[in-house]
Amino acid sequence: MIHQQRVAVVLPAYNAGLTLERTVRELPPEVVDELILTDDASSDNTSQLAISLGIKTIRHDRNRGYGGNQKTCYTAALASDADIVVMLHPDYQYAPGLVGAMAGLIASGEYDCALGSRILGNGALKGGMPRYKYISNRALTFTQNLIMGQKLSEYHTGYRAWSRKVLERLPLLSCSDDFVFDNQMLAQAFHFGFRVGEISCPTRYFPEASSINFRRSVVYGCGVLRTALDYRLKAMGLSNPDFLADEPGERLTSYSIPEHCFLS
Repeated sequence: MIHQQRVAVVLPAYNAGLTLERTVRELPPEVVDELILTDDASSDNTSQLAISLGIKTIRHDRNRGYGGNQKTCYTAALASDADIVVMLHPDYQYAPGLVGAMAGLIASGEYDCALGSRILGNGALKGGMPRYKYISNRALTFTQNLIMGQKLSEYHTGYRAWSRKVLERLPLLSCSDDFVFDNQMLAQAFHFGFRVGEISCPTRYFPEASSINFRRSVVYGCGVLRTALDYRLKAMGLSNPDFLADEPGERLTSYSIPEHCFLS
């Protein structure tokens, strides 16, 4: 716990058998109260390895996509009575040891959400981020900040922490099941007035780390720009996209995980 707040770390996994153990071994045990992995129908031994490591494991009966995986992760974390939920990719790209710092930003009461930024501290290129990804990241972030009126160093990190009240408030079920889920969730957080903080996080790029290909990156980039425009048009009263609508039925509190998906 941090400041008497229960911390859960969720691991949205897909074919993470080669990197999962390294990721878990570096988590600070004095901080993490609950560790939950959701296996999105991997073709490798991700689920079996997670169970052998003593991790609470959920396996989807079919591939539900990156966003669909997170919906299950956050639902399970809320069910475990977590006060703070940290989402960490189990591909060892982000530093697990920073979980305490991420959770601490929220436990302090200063922020409702925290992002581990690969851009702060100039560590992205040093960590092996492909130059075209770095340039795309900076260009998209600049454009998003301009359109949305924010000042984040990056919108595209997979290292995020959320307070319980954020996860209970946001209409996450109306977000995409694909990679643009992350951006839509951030847009929701800003729209509903939550406070978002950032810390610097080193990154590691290596063959086993997950990454989307160029075609999917282009699709993601277009989705990101659409999300920013939707946010601005909503603020201007010119549009009402589903993922920014305040519909109680679209919240995680109305979502349940099929019992047969739980493995341990």
